[in-house]
Amino acid sequence: MSNSAVEDDLMIPSKLRKTKKLKQGNEEDNLSDLPDCVILHILSFLNAKEAVRTCILSNRWKNVWKCVPTLVLHSSDFSTFKNFTKFVSKILSHRDGTIALQELDFERVGSIEPHLLKRIVNYAFSHNVQRLGISVKGDICHILPCVSSCRTLTSLKLSVSPKGRHNYGRTLFPKSLDLPALTSLHLGNFVFCASDKGRTEPFSGFNKLNSLVIDNCTVKDAQILCILSETLVNLTMRNHSSDVYKIELSAPSLSTFAFTGTPYQKLCGSNLSSVKQVNIDAEMLSNYTEPPLVLLSWLLELANIKSLTVSASTLQVLSLIPDLLKDKLTSLCNLKSLRVQLKPLSYGLSMTLRTAKLQKEVKAGQEPSSPIPDGIVDFLIQNSPSAEVDIIDSSR
Repeated sequence: MSNSAVEDDLMIPSKLRKTKKLKQGNEEDNLSDLPDCVILHILSFLNAKEAVRTCILSNRWKNVWKCVPTLVLHSSDFSTFKNFTKFVSKILSHRDGTIALQELDFERVGSIEPHLLKRIVNYAFSHNVQRLGISVKGDICHILPCVSSCRTLTSLKLSVSPKGRHNYGRTLFPKSLDLPALTSLHLGNFVFCASDKGRTEPFSGFNKLNSLVIDNCTVKDAQILCILSETLVNLTMRNHSSDVYKIELSAPSLSTFAFTGTPYQKLCGSNLSSVKQVNIDAEMLSNYTEPPLVLLSWLLELANIKSLTVSASTLQVLSLIPDLLKDKLTSLCNLKSLRVQLKPLSYGLSMTLRTAKLQKEVKAGQEPSSPIPDGIVDFLIQNSPSAEVDIIDSSR
């Protein structure tokens, strides 16, 4: 197929082709003198649409994009979904099939036809993909068996948005996935099913797992979500639901824990002393008693923290515990660093704080509290008075 035919096939605008013709012969082309491995490395940082467009630069670049080891396919880079699906189909056809695919990052904001998604995934697995990211709307159950058969995967991100405005259902996560090389896992909007004993252990089969992100996932018919891993080092959780269950951690190598959202789930475990770095950005949408108490219980369980980063909203949530400052904190004895990130409070948390505090402060003749509640920083460092405290204004 001629180069112009490929350009037509991959929807390269004629305006770009004219620009190329005007510039040819007028400028020295030093970039084309670089080795193929360097050029391919540069192109791997571009999305597929941009990478393909480099074919118009010169004859040297005509086929380079076909050998790029990464594919970044985002529907937001295209004006219509029809153009996006056409481009995806063509690029899979024209790409050099002898080149292994190191990474595929596929993102579709709206719904997607199952056959197209399955074709993309099958292509990735047939080319020994190592890092796979899929973010789509709707059900992806039909591709999960394919995922389980990919022995080369080292990194997997699956994020599934509910299909339809009023559909809050989530995709069931398989009870077992055979991914022996997996070191990084990111899951969004999945449901973990329980066993007969009311426990779910979805990650116990990943023997090399190093990093885990659980984003707005929940459990079904279970009281305990078990995270059992000898190798897990980094755990990130995001949760904005009010589902109440325990998270049992058995991860002796766990070093960092990060959380964003409303803390409803209690942490428990026997090896939490390994956690040294914690980052919490908590909020509340209603004036419930559970989240502040759960938040405090986390700080008590994670007793050996050396570095603690919290948002101002986290401190506001914590301050909702009655008479908190009168209590003696029994943890954070090894704290070296406390960082407080200032940022605007969400509307829901602002209203919660107003309801909980404003009346009391007015009665006491005080102004409403500052972004950092009085005394809360001293409360956190009472057992580590030499800890370095940094206030960071993230709103600027």
